[in-house]
Amino acid sequence: MAILRCNKRPPPAPSETAMPLSRRSTLTQYLIEERRRYPEASGEFNALLLDVALACKAVARRVAHGALGGLHEGDRAPAALDETAQDAFLRANEWGGHLAAMASRERAEPCAIPAEYARGKYLLVFDALDGSGNSDVNLPVGSVFSVLRAPAAVVGAGGRPAQAADFLQAGAQQVAAGYAIYGPSTMLVLTVGSGVHGFTLDPTLGEFTLTHPRMTVPSDTGEFAINASHARGWEAPIKRYVDECLAGRPGVRGKDFTLRWIDSLVAEAHRILLRGGVFLDPRDARDPAHAGRLRLLFEANPIGFIMEQAGGRASTGHGPLLQVSPGDLHQRTGLVFGSRHEVERIERYHREPALVTDRAPLFAERSLFRDAA
Repeated sequence: MAILRCNKRPPPAPSETAMPLSRRSTLTQYLIEERRRYPEASGEFNALLLDVALACKAVARRVAHGALGGLHEGDRAPAALDETAQDAFLRANEWGGHLAAMASRERAEPCAIPAEYARGKYLLVFDALDGSGNSDVNLPVGSVFSVLRAPAAVVGAGGRPAQAADFLQAGAQQVAAGYAIYGPSTMLVLTVGSGVHGFTLDPTLGEFTLTHPRMTVPSDTGEFAINASHARGWEAPIKRYVDECLAGRPGVRGKDFTLRWIDSLVAEAHRILLRGGVFLDPRDARDPAHAGRLRLLFEANPIGFIMEQAGGRASTGHGPLLQVSPGDLHQRTGLVFGSRHEVERIERYHREPALVTDRAPLFAERSLFRDAA
């Protein structure tokens, strides 16, 4: 009688030759390959990014449960989901010994690493759930994060406690940035300063798998995203730009534009990264004391770093976003990003005050966005 040998497998079926691990890199494999470019690297940076990815998986699971998870019931539903997402980020990243401190969009002060855990050489800045107001109507939401180097004075057991001032670094000093988008599939988009790559969560493996290598933003576009309800507060160069887009083919731009607005920074950025476009959330000219709506460190800088690494441009509307030196942990900013040629046009309009007074015909008496009387 023949004896079956349990340690031998028959030849793989054709379908098995296309298993994910044989055809695509995982996030772990990608990070290992990046580390090999720097022989002096300790692996701490990779481990930190994998902890962040774990937090994103936890948030994806909670978001996917929707009303079944009890987090979408009642008036506090978005706030409850925000708190749950923030807790996932804190728990996933506080224990690994890679961080000196964290800062959350939802907290006024930095989050200290518990005393029982080692302190590393990085700082993590995050918005655990961007666009949470969309969650109760089942629209895309996301997480945004940024990694900075910690000052030497706060690193290790003998270091002083981290302070808000330690996080006040210009966007150009980021060593990594990314976002996760929780939609029909969960994607993690990441840059470590050498291009932008997209990883899709494979639910059968529980692993992020490289599906969008070397993502780039097209330089030209026919789409723009702006919240038209704020039109009365737009600065004149923004009004000029929007009027020209709305004028379409008969206007000075000579082509039709499509207006988009999702009210989720991550979702807007993801669409622009995949097919081009320009996003505008400018400062409100009615309130000169406030530079804008979005937070520089938690939202604008990580998205701006991703866009610049993908060949796009990120701006305050007036000039380069990543050169702005923050003066406060929760400092706000105007934000324009996306297809390079459109962002550069908007910056140029801010430098041409003489032209701003000559409004495009669409913005005259019959303008869709004319000033209130």
